[in-house]
Amino acid sequence: VDAPTGKVLTGSFDYSMILWSRIEAGKAATALWRATDLGGAVNAVTVVRDPTRFFITGPYIYQVIAAGDDGVVTLWDVGEPRPSHRFEGHQGKIAGLDVYHHEFAVTAGWDRTARLWDLNALKPGPVLEGHQGPVNGVAFSKDGKRVFTASADGHVRVFDAASGLLDRAIYKHGWGINVLQRVPGTDQLVVGALNGAVAIIDGSTGDVVRELSAHERPVLAVAVIEKPGLIATGGGDGVVRVMRISDGVVLEEHKNPFGPVWALAFAPEGDALYYGGLDDFVTLWRFAPRAQFEDVDASQMPRRFQLKAEVAADATPEARQLAEGEMQFARKCSVCHTLTPDGANRAGPTLHGVFGRRIATLPGYTYSHPLKGLDIVWSEVTVAKLFELGPDVLTPGSKMPLQKITEKSQRDALIAYLKQATVAAR
Repeated sequence: VDAPTGKVLTGSFDYSMILWSRIEAGKAATALWRATDLGGAVNAVTVVRDPTRFFITGPYIYQVIAAGDDGVVTLWDVGEPRPSHRFEGHQGKIAGLDVYHHEFAVTAGWDRTARLWDLNALKPGPVLEGHQGPVNGVAFSKDGKRVFTASADGHVRVFDAASGLLDRAIYKHGWGINVLQRVPGTDQLVVGALNGAVAIIDGSTGDVVRELSAHERPVLAVAVIEKPGLIATGGGDGVVRVMRISDGVVLEEHKNPFGPVWALAFAPEGDALYYGGLDDFVTLWRFAPRAQFEDVDASQMPRRFQLKAEVAADATPEARQLAEGEMQFARKCSVCHTLTPDGANRAGPTLHGVFGRRIATLPGYTYSHPLKGLDIVWSEVTVAKLFELGPDVLTPGSKMPLQKITEKSQRDALIAYLKQATVAAR
């Protein structure tokens, strides 16, 4: 969340990043800008405010950063269709991101490194090495001279930002550490672990300042706001919790009806939280004063990717096959694809009219360059091959994640459903 304006920046599994308008009473947020030229699921985003540049979007211009599964860090000017710069170096997905002023960024990688990036010179900086597992969280110290890293190896380490040299490990937890956030104005750190534990530790000594209310499942998200001094945590148990930094008292707790929570951000006034998880929407929870949350019974449950193949006992073999195909689509495809001509593109293009269409030719969707040179027309045979061999084999260079269906009967069911659904949706 951009504090001066209240606008919200989100990243998603659908390989996109969106800047949203500030939410006002009685009004829904609107998408101001969408970036789609990304090579993987977006796991971390942030706004970079550079006071030396003039801003063209409202009273401020925005430069933003995205990082994700492709291991690439992209720097964007809001409003532009392509990133202004790409930083490459990670050999695995990026799970965390922090920025010091508008000068440097640091990223946490599953290649067991954290890496610094010079945002002014547009050059890579030091590589921070020493962890024995994926690095999940990073944070600059208050003065920007040190970098804190947290890893699945259970350690928090501190590095010299200028040289990249390891200073020492300051904290060891018995379980992997999933999240790390610095408390603004201090060098205290909030850490959340695989076993659900949450604590505030001293960034200089590693001493535990305060144990906080734990989750029943892994801690997946944490947010901190300096004023009014709050910490929020979200976990695999679907619980969102708001606590005071000063004494750790739990002020509010909410059970997310849509499952795990892996993204959190405070609204600028500290009276509400944005959170995201499995679904393709972000929720605003106003907790001070607490507003009535939506009725769970009125929500879309189960989610589209949780459908089961339910048919009547006397259903025909054709009906059973279509039900199985619909389930396969819901579970394997619906996160990335829609079926209707007016359905918004997600990570992949709409599948409306896909049979008989040459690969990488749907107008309005940005395809990866390797796909444009392939000689493939989508048919029952080629769609079956896609899921039999995998997209990495049939369509090398595709942004499509590895999705194989080994059972021929399941592939046949999916194709039967797609043939009907993509035609009926016309």
